[in-house]
Amino acid sequence: MKRLAKELNLSVSSVSKALRDSWEIKAETKQRVRALAEKLNYQPNPYASNLRKRKSQTVAVVIPEIANNFFALALDGIQVVAQDKGYHVLTYLTHESYDNELSTIKHLQGGRVDGVLMSLCSETSDYAHLVRLKETGMPIVFFDRVADIADCPTVTTDDYESGYKATEHLIQQGCKKIYYLSFSKHTSINHKRKQGFIDALEMHKLKRDENDIVECTNENTHLVIKELLDKKDRPDGIFASVEKLAIAAYHVCNEMQMNIPGDVKIISFSNLRTASLLNPSLSTITQPAFEIGKEACELLFNTIGKKSFYNLKDHVVLKSSLIARGSTL
Repeated sequence: MKRLAKELNLSVSSVSKALRDSWEIKAETKQRVRALAEKLNYQPNPYASNLRKRKSQTVAVVIPEIANNFFALALDGIQVVAQDKGYHVLTYLTHESYDNELSTIKHLQGGRVDGVLMSLCSETSDYAHLVRLKETGMPIVFFDRVADIADCPTVTTDDYESGYKATEHLIQQGCKKIYYLSFSKHTSINHKRKQGFIDALEMHKLKRDENDIVECTNENTHLVIKELLDKKDRPDGIFASVEKLAIAAYHVCNEMQMNIPGDVKIISFSNLRTASLLNPSLSTITQPAFEIGKEACELLFNTIGKKSFYNLKDHVVLKSSLIARGSTL
């Protein structure tokens, strides 16, 4: 506020009143103050008086959704660590929307929390808003879907290796024409899983073309998979990058009276607790979601505590497990 006052040739109290929309300040002055505040990316801090003396004892978790079993388990891991540290957890859902992510990050710039744990939404391809948040001094740790930003710790799984293993498993079960299904071409996890898929096909000398990588949306998933399985040269193997796509494939196969795994074999990245109860049971690449949440939260508190990272891994990679079940065997 001192900077605003100096640049606008006003008193600090006038700037404060203008930002609070006080009746004592003329409309023209309010407009000048707000315009410069916006230009300087000023965020009012409602907890400033408390923060001068102590921290907010709160961390934010920004995730795309909560219905996804992976994020529910990761949140459990985060909560365990945060509670042990005497912190509260605020959870923000972006619902896979870049605009929602943008507004959430802007909201957090006001110092409402002491640190941020984040997994990007599927629409995010630009990191400028995250760089701005980091430049405010806010500690950030990314997990699962990560951003390539200097000095920001990350916690992920071995997505490339797991993508390779999932594809190789389908090949070992006799699949000759395998398709890879995904929701987003932007996320870090999709790039790695897809590359594992491509390299496994090439290593096993299976013919592939650009059509065996299929991008879906929430709106067209059912139709896209149905058209895929209705083709004359339909796939005999499906590698779903996320469990939503695997479940959609089950629905389509049921509708088309196709047998799994007889007509088509399916494997998916999934932390679905009921995967073994599906008919047939779903083969999965299962991520250590709870451990990812715990590790990410521990890294965040190390950052908040300004501990040295010389003896810490700031890019942690945990192993996932391939569990073969009825959908591929």
